[in-house]
Amino acid sequence: MSDTKNTPSDNAGDSKAQLPLILRNPEFLLGAAEPNQFPKDELIEIAFAGRSNVGKSSAINAICNRRKLARTSKQPGRTQQINFFSMGDTARLADLPGYGFAQVPLAVKKKWQDTIHTYLADRENLRVLVLLMDIRHPLTDLDWQMVNWASDSELPTQILLTKADKFKRGKVASTVLNTEKQLDKVPGQFAVEPFSSQSYVGVDKMRTQMSEWVTGN
Repeated sequence: MSDTKNTPSDNAGDSKAQLPLILRNPEFLLGAAEPNQFPKDELIEIAFAGRSNVGKSSAINAICNRRKLARTSKQPGRTQQINFFSMGDTARLADLPGYGFAQVPLAVKKKWQDTIHTYLADRENLRVLVLLMDIRHPLTDLDWQMVNWASDSELPTQILLTKADKFKRGKVASTVLNTEKQLDKVPGQFAVEPFSSQSYVGVDKMRTQMSEWVTGN
């Protein structure tokens, strides 16, 4: 937890020279509500998923050092499609719809679920799933559904325990350890890290990790 406080912005904060190449000029590309709208090429994709209101958009903005790249909202369930963002010339970030928002109509939930499942299970471009969970109550039933999908798809998954600034250092460490122990019961490649878009815990580490996933270095 050596990350220092910082604030992302569109034209300030960390300079572009400090960022990995893939994160220096991220831009929104398109939104896909159905699998036939997914980009048709061979670019590497890193997907972000999590429950509604877990802080996914804020995490993406912090990692990309852009205040408004992914839209944040106090109204859960705002993202209703998979939004794709450029990461250099070789990769994309895919922002999946938040899951678990009770006020979304059942038919809409079913469509989101089917689209997400198809993406996770069949998308050949997908390199890694970044799965965000609230550190105060990780591994809910719906989180486990995502974990099991990733396991069934043999998809490497990075768990980010968001809102880590809400806990003291010792509680953060114990929650990470307990989450790791729970995930040891599931076949697959799972890693767990604390994260906060407010205090910037884990932000630099994720930037480096994403660059390594894309470049292989």
